Amino acid sequence: MKIGVVGCGNVGSTIAYSCVMRGVGTELVLIDQNSQLALSQAEDISHATPFGKSMSVATGTYEDLRNAGIVIIAAGVNQKVGETRLELLKRNAEIFAAIVPKILKAAPAAILLVATNPVDIMTHLTARFAEDTGHKPGKVIGSGTILDTARFRALLGQQLGISSHSVYAYVVGEHGDSEVLNWSAANVGNVSLVEFSKQLGCPITKDIELRISEEVRRAAYNIIKGKGATWFGIGAAMARIARAVSEDEHAVLTCCSPLIVPGISGRITLSVPSILSAQGVERIIQPNLNILEQAEFQKSAQIIERSIQSIL
Repeated sequence: MKIGVVGCGNVGSTIAYSCVMRGVGTELVLIDQNSQLALSQAEDISHATPFGKSMSVATGTYEDLRNAGIVIIAAGVNQKVGETRLELLKRNAEIFAAIVPKILKAAPAAILLVATNPVDIMTHLTARFAEDTGHKPGKVIGSGTILDTARFRALLGQQLGISSHSVYAYVVGEHGDSEVLNWSAANVGNVSLVEFSKQLGCPITKDIELRISEEVRRAAYNIIKGKGATWFGIGAAMARIARAVSEDEHAVLTCCSPLIVPGISGRITLSVPSILSAQGVERIIQPNLNILEQAEFQKSAQIIERSIQSIL
């Protein structure tokens, strides 16, 4: 499957590199308003193909997205000093309003994957711009909380001294400060997290729960403080979503797409476990939340709703 990547900065280039190393897709086309940057990134990534999957990695224009099955959007601008979040949203909205129709003119059947932050709002806007061209619902997917979920599992694995691959725990809601860590449904194998940790003799106390929750929510802030931005985690996460789509996996991943939330008027975009296939979001799964988590989820949805209303 041909995969396009629009926006070749740190995030976009790392997504492309991750696709090569994980063997996702058969051909990559990199596009950026800075054509020299796109060319340099493509050349650098192509040199890694002998160590990953042998595939074409080239640059092009929007017309070169023709027949692409997936287009990953990592374009956008960074926040300026003194600039409000709403001002940043408006600038990125203008960029997406220009590029989404160009992408779909060339590749009308492509699944669009959005990485640009704030990803819930940018995914919502992408879906609206796409629908204006007749794009089908469910074919626009944002990274959402897939990386937050990975961070949650990694920290639980470290706490328990086990592989994170054996941990099943999810983060839902906004990709941001109001995200909800679904502690009540977390499990290891077929054993609840509470019971598993007790059997190991290292129960998850309230203090541990609060520490891990804070580390998950603050992870991006800490990384940005140290190196200016995050790109490795999101690069791997987007490659994982792309693989689920390109290989028609029917995988359950926490990503964001427009959906109906009780108590919210109209559709909003936030993360819940979703079944991803070659058709995009095939089905939404309602998370199993306790009363407190349900209230937090509702609050998270309201925060996103206000952000959407502020930009539309």
